[in-house]
Amino acid sequence: MRIEIEEARQSWVEDFTTLKSAIMGAAPAGAYVHHIGSTAVPGLPAKNIIDIQLTVNDLADVDADAFKEAGFEHRPIVIDHCPPGLDLAEGELRKAFYRSKGRPANLHIREKGRFNQRYSLLCRDFLRAHPMAASAYALIKQRLAQRFPDDVDFYYDIKDPVFDIIMDGANDWAKLIGWSEPPGD
Repeated sequence: MRIEIEEARQSWVEDFTTLKSAIMGAAPAGAYVHHIGSTAVPGLPAKNIIDIQLTVNDLADVDADAFKEAGFEHRPIVIDHCPPGLDLAEGELRKAFYRSKGRPANLHIREKGRFNQRYSLLCRDFLRAHPMAASAYALIKQRLAQRFPDDVDFYYDIKDPVFDIIMDGANDWAKLIGWSEPPGD
C-alpha cells in the first residue's frame, strides 16, 4: 500500500454518512458509531481512507457474517499499540478490524470504556479544538509520506509515538475542560 496524504475533502463527511448506514445495519444491539481519524477533522490532510469506530459492549457480540454482507472484509482481531510508559492489559487495546470492499474505509470495532475506544475519540476532538496541533500533525504525516511512501511500517513506527505526544496534551486538555465521550455521530 502506497501512503499518499491528500488535502482535506468535504466528501469525507458524506462518505462517512453512507458507510455508517451499512455499518449500523450489521451492528449488534446497543452499538454506536463515530467518524474518527484524520478524515474526521475538518481541514486536516489525510489518506483518502475513512476511519470509523463502532463501539460495542462486547466484541463477542459482533457478527462477522453481517459485516461481510454489508461489504466489509474481516481482518484478524488486533491489538492497538500501547503508548510508551503505560502498562495496559490486552483487553484495553483489543479490537476487531474490517476493511470496506468498496469505498476505502477502515472499521475499528472497540469495546465501550476501553482505553483504545476513548483514545480515538479524544484524539479526534483534541485536533478539532487545536488547529495548530492539527497543522503540525499534518506536516509530520505529509513529510513521512513523501520520504517513505512505500514503507507503511516505518510510517506508523514514527507516526504512532508522535501521536502519543499529542495525546499527552490531549489528556490534560480533557481534564481541564471536563471532556467526556460524545454521543455517536
